[in-house]
Amino acid sequence: MKINQKLQSIFLVAVVGTMITFSSCKKDDDPSPVVTPVTVTPNVVGVAQGNANFTILVAAVTKAGLASALSDATKSFTVFAPTNAAFEALPAPYNSVANINAITSQTQIDALSDILKYHVLTARVASGGVPASDTVKTLNGKNLFASRSTSNGVFLNGVKVAIPDLAASNGVVHAIGKVLIPPTQTIAQIVSGSGTGAAGFSLLLDAVVRAGVGLPSGTPSLATLLSSPGKYTVFAPTNAAFQATASGAAINVSTTALINALPVTAVAGVLGSHAYSTNIFAGDLVAGVVTSPSTLNPATTLTFALSTSATVKITGTATTAGITTTDIVATNGVIHIIDKVLQ
Repeated sequence: MKINQKLQSIFLVAVVGTMITFSSCKKDDDPSPVVTPVTVTPNVVGVAQGNANFTILVAAVTKAGLASALSDATKSFTVFAPTNAAFEALPAPYNSVANINAITSQTQIDALSDILKYHVLTARVASGGVPASDTVKTLNGKNLFASRSTSNGVFLNGVKVAIPDLAASNGVVHAIGKVLIPPTQTIAQIVSGSGTGAAGFSLLLDAVVRAGVGLPSGTPSLATLLSSPGKYTVFAPTNAAFQATASGAAINVSTTALINALPVTAVAGVLGSHAYSTNIFAGDLVAGVVTSPSTLNPATTLTFALSTSATVKITGTATTAGITTTDIVATNGVIHIIDKVLQ
């Protein structure tokens, strides 16, 4: 009995000692350390993956095998990211996650890769760093035509940046509302392939040829310029526009015979008033006078009206042409179709 009492005493002392020890430890550990969560900025692929507006883009990047390259932490990228609505406007199989996931043709995968690379720059360019008017080289080696103004915003090939400057750890993402398709033809090739009917450009081509006759050696003709690398803008009159100059026009260019009978300088002056040596897309147009730069005819500037329907005329003249089609993208610039010859 005494042995049991002694054991009980030892047990109680041990328990009380343990309680004191635990109590002391708990007191020493208070207050508990506060853990501050670390915010990690995702890379450009992660930005797209975390945004419900880019699910088709993510599927496309994955299918094209570009996710790993665009996740490279040692490099910087600018991605002009088409939204789901932008992809949905494309023909199948590039218009949905399901269709893209089902692609097995290597030709289609390569085409998709080429389109996606056309949306990527190999440097970080915030919206404020986009040039006012210039070309920028893309990951697929082709040029995008970029522009920025305080009044209109940032545009790529005439497509406005809808949401700029989504920050990424290896670059920046800008959301756009249209998929940019890489052009494959020059301005000259597009115009030459447009046919010879009423909606074609055969009389414009005849005028371009006439304007190049007898140029001094080494002087490039308009035909040469519009076939060469650059960032040109052409307001292209249709055949119907040339034919409409027969009555009351200062220079009658309504037929090929009349064009060829005119002095070369007169034809060159008319044509020069329809072109710029820099890219001007519809989104860049501002009501008023485009004074910088002048057209390829240094004596003329163009005035635009945009309130109801888009029109253009040579500043100070009465002939107003309607702009019927805008933003036909070429490898070396852009074409806008107009319904009258400017003079």
